[in-house]
Amino acid sequence: MRKAVKSGQATPQDASLITVYTLAKALAISPLEIYKMPAKMVNDFLAVHMTIETIKAEEMDKSFNDAKHNTRA
Repeated sequence: MRKAVKSGQATPQDASLITVYTLAKALAISPLEIYKMPAKMVNDFLAVHMTIETIKAEEMDKSFNDAKHNTRA
């Protein structure tokens, strides 16, 4: 599982588990609720989650770089 998450290459079964886990954690809902959702909705929620997490990571990098730059000044 670790290799699948780190490499981005997973079996369909592992990809399904990773998807369900990710959305259940992000939306704070039961994994069973994810299984009840239409596939399109799951994909849309994953896209939104990925976008938000990317923006958060960019902001953290920016803050870290600003703090690093300010300590040198």
